[in-house]
Amino acid sequence: MASELVIEPIPAHADNYIWLIHRGGEACAVVDPGDDTPVLEVLRARGFELCAILLTHHHWDHSDGIPGLLAQFDVPVYGPDDRRLGDWCQACHEGDRVTIPALDLALDVFDIPAHTRSHIAFHGHGLAFTGDTLFSIGCGRLFEGTPDDMQRAMDKLATLPPETKVYCGHEYTVSNCAFALQVEPDNPALAERATQAEALRENGQVTLPSRLGDELAANPFMRTREPAVVAAARRRDPEATPGASTMGVIRAWKDHA
Repeated sequence: MASELVIEPIPAHADNYIWLIHRGGEACAVVDPGDDTPVLEVLRARGFELCAILLTHHHWDHSDGIPGLLAQFDVPVYGPDDRRLGDWCQACHEGDRVTIPALDLALDVFDIPAHTRSHIAFHGHGLAFTGDTLFSIGCGRLFEGTPDDMQRAMDKLATLPPETKVYCGHEYTVSNCAFALQVEPDNPALAERATQAEALRENGQVTLPSRLGDELAANPFMRTREPAVVAAARRRDPEATPGASTMGVIRAWKDHA
């Protein structure tokens, strides 16, 4: 029987996390390596051998480390179908399954365009790598998508089991909670998450992964049909309706908060 799957954060840039996947042996994979230097330092220090790279979207802070890693390791890169990426990327689409035999790992792909037009997520084994689409108590900016796109992405991710562990791309939980409390100040699950996140950061700990069930209970961007969230949106735009309309209002609100 394979050893337990281990997911560890490698901090990069100001607030990115590159996710390291292993089972305690030499083989490992990484998710969204925006910088090769910290990854190579970890691999050398721990005697790991890279066997695959997973990429959720093309943004530089998630992908710039890939060429440097490929210069050291001849491994596949599984990512979105996007011409802005190098020819090293093996394009993945919804319905595809990425298998990494050395880690006894099989992850299914969701298309979740909104933050970027080609954003994908990988899910399976009770976890999901959501990049910059679903954050802990937040969602990504709509750089290339629409509120309808983001609503569809949230609805798709919401179909995963509530115990799914969500590994996103940035350490934003504390600031996301501060905004979410403006939207739903009377949400006890949100208040609890905010307190927990503050304590973790004060102790130098990461706030991730989050749990999908907790996101459904506290993340306003996953709660755009909840009466309290719709009411908050209507205070800013009386025309707001449940779903994508409310998504657009609260996303614009956060953009200017």
